[in-house]
Amino acid sequence: MRILLLGSGGREHTFSWKIAQSPLLTKLFIAPGNAGTLQHGENINLQGSDFEGIRQFVKDNKVDLVLVGPEDPLVLGIHDYFLSHEDIKDIPVIGPCKQGAMLEGSKDFAKAFMKRNAIPTAAYQTFTKETIAEGFAFIDTLQAPYVLKADGLAASKGVVILNDAEETKAELHRMLIDNKFGTASNKVVIEEFLKGIELSVFVVTDGISYKILPEAKDYKRIGEGDTGPNTGGMGTVSGVPFATPDFMKKVEDRIIKPTISGLKRENIPYKGFIFIGLMNVAGNPYVIEYNVRMGDPETESVLPRLKNDFVELLQAIGTNSLKDITIEIDEQVTATVMLVSEGYPGSYQKGKVITGIDKVEGSIVFHAGTSLNAAGNTITNGGRVLAVTSYGATLQEALNRSYANIEHIHFEGKSFRKDIGQDVINFK
Repeated sequence: MRILLLGSGGREHTFSWKIAQSPLLTKLFIAPGNAGTLQHGENINLQGSDFEGIRQFVKDNKVDLVLVGPEDPLVLGIHDYFLSHEDIKDIPVIGPCKQGAMLEGSKDFAKAFMKRNAIPTAAYQTFTKETIAEGFAFIDTLQAPYVLKADGLAASKGVVILNDAEETKAELHRMLIDNKFGTASNKVVIEEFLKGIELSVFVVTDGISYKILPEAKDYKRIGEGDTGPNTGGMGTVSGVPFATPDFMKKVEDRIIKPTISGLKRENIPYKGFIFIGLMNVAGNPYVIEYNVRMGDPETESVLPRLKNDFVELLQAIGTNSLKDITIEIDEQVTATVMLVSEGYPGSYQKGKVITGIDKVEGSIVFHAGTSLNAAGNTITNGGRVLAVTSYGATLQEALNRSYANIEHIHFEGKSFRKDIGQDVINFK
């Protein structure tokens, strides 16, 4: 099977690593890829938004399946684009159609979908610049902290949590009137704050049946103790102690089943991944958000625990035969720690030479923001640079292994959180 994978981050390197293990694979292309994906396939100079270029490449290279990594091409409608062209409409695209991608592309759409389908989530209202006065009034009805969410995609930076009502109103003004997040904040969702501990749950569906992948806990804040601004993710663990069978049954019954049945009832075609960001509130799950792809860096912890042939799983999604697959999960847990550039998530420099990856033993290094320079050296090419993942019988064992191997890797300005996983290890 000849596969085209779209994307360039740690998620895509992890996909590449897993796909390359399959005996079903003939050739893997990654567009545009990074320095790590080169270990498993051929990088192609194509962007996910270049639908016509992708169409031509798929035809010229006899691609059998397209796996979409990031959300942008899905929200822009790449799956619909394939279906609308006779010459490529029979090539499976793993990722939802544009309407299904609205679950991530519009916070307001997602919240309304949850409300229609009785899926537990925080109380909310949506406001525009024309209704900003009503937004101010709504803030006065809530208790701190206050949660503001830009309706559209804002590169993981569109959620703001504040403790002061007047500061929250000023932020709402910046989002709606000053266009802080561009068109992404033409609408803003204000919702009640849910107090609990987060969990990420991953589901694959062919639009008919579904399977649940290993869960994960991620760490978005830049600083230890979950302080500072949000990032795309500073680390994850999979094999989460509080995700007990009883809790996960609640997740399946109250959230996953009504999500899948809601998509069917509303005639929303969906083939691919659903990432459900949850809050465990006193033992009960509430949805914080949907994503319509695998998370990053959650993928770097989740996929290593999946024992299935990943290409066989993708094929089953594409051919509506997912019901025939039995998901097999490694009993070992995993821990992933991100190495980021100095200054991230603000401004940072690129082009720093990375050394020591070859010294790593007992961990997997997934490339997130890397490339090769003219001399063939691996260099930094993003805010999040590398993800170091390790297995362990316990989370602490896996974390110890990742942190020990991080010491071998060097680049100017290397930064990372030292407290990944400690909250779940000590969870009561």
